[in-house]
Amino acid sequence: MDTLAKLQILSGAARYDASCASSGSKREASPGGIGNTSQSGICHSWSDDGRCISLLKILLSNDCRYDCAYCVNRSSNDIERASFTAREVVELTLEFYRRNYIEGLFLSSAVMQSPDVTMDRMVKIVETLRQEEQFGGYIHLKIIPGCSSELVRKAGLYADRISVNIELPSQVSLQRLAPQKHKDAILEPMALIGREITSSLIERKADRRAPRFAPAGQSTQMIIGASPENDFQILSLSQGLYKKMHLKRVYYSAYVPVCEDSRLPVLASPPLLREHRLYQADWLLRFYGFAADEILSDDLPFLDETFDPKTAWALRHPEFFPVEINRADYTTLLRVPGIGVTSAKRIIAARRFSAITPEGMKKIGVVMKRAKYFITNSGMRFEKPVRTPAFVRQQLLLGEGRATEPPRQLVFPGLYP
Repeated sequence: MDTLAKLQILSGAARYDASCASSGSKREASPGGIGNTSQSGICHSWSDDGRCISLLKILLSNDCRYDCAYCVNRSSNDIERASFTAREVVELTLEFYRRNYIEGLFLSSAVMQSPDVTMDRMVKIVETLRQEEQFGGYIHLKIIPGCSSELVRKAGLYADRISVNIELPSQVSLQRLAPQKHKDAILEPMALIGREITSSLIERKADRRAPRFAPAGQSTQMIIGASPENDFQILSLSQGLYKKMHLKRVYYSAYVPVCEDSRLPVLASPPLLREHRLYQADWLLRFYGFAADEILSDDLPFLDETFDPKTAWALRHPEFFPVEINRADYTTLLRVPGIGVTSAKRIIAARRFSAITPEGMKKIGVVMKRAKYFITNSGMRFEKPVRTPAFVRQQLLLGEGRATEPPRQLVFPGLYP
């Protein structure tokens, strides 16, 4: 099989991995080398389904020894198999880069003979690119759970970002749908990466010549909708990963049915709205100061499909509002629907010179059709004071041209009566 035929198979097999975005890495080209990344990160382009296509995104192989129920590359699937040689991946990366088709490489793989054998081949590819070809472009490398710590450390020295896919939110679901995988084999390399990143930062403060370890950080991905965990469980797991593993991002990938298996749910379509709401809630965890148990709870385990998570939280907490726009601190402003990180910073900066006016709020970027129900301006309300959460909810729906629909519960065969 020629290289182009392999490319068609192995780029198609990689499209289900959503965590290929990149950011925040600076790797200057060495003398006589090729390519570099800038501190502002890689410029992305996006396909119609929202996947990043700025990197050469391929699998080293789709010939997998594992039989995960949800995976198109599972060993029991009757699909065309292919594997690149190390040199083929190196040449493809360099040729695509020279033609300005890509900014770098995203390399993952099915588990071929063993995690160590697969990871060793992947590390040798990026080592060749960096050491022999002097390639300075962006590299995102997937870590194969279960591989040795030494291979993880080597990967972090050559790649800008490394990631370990957690895939399913609990050990119970892994055991059910991916019995050859174990939670500890996933979490241990994630913890190791977090420690190595921290150590590298400390060492580089003392000596700028010290090697960098995964300068763009680590990320992970969870499949949403293939297993019965609720949104509260998923967000609680993400919150723990951010705190303990020093992750840059958790990517949420709506489950796409690509295999027939009685253990998998029956879906009319992928849960894309649920994926979208989880991304919005994740943003609240990372940038808005929310905790998972503020956004959801055991009594309210799923995100509202009608409203974004911050608006849904505001409607459940009328005692927090109204917020006085000219006195509230930054963290309080971030809780107001219609006020984002940028607009909150602009409000804080602008009111050092004069009080914020309604016209000024629009110029600053406040989304007034949402914010007006939750703020006052120098003591003056934008809406009548007696407004129940139910009334505000209805007005918000009318203002955005939406009608309410009850959330759709997924059906998991064999798990629910």
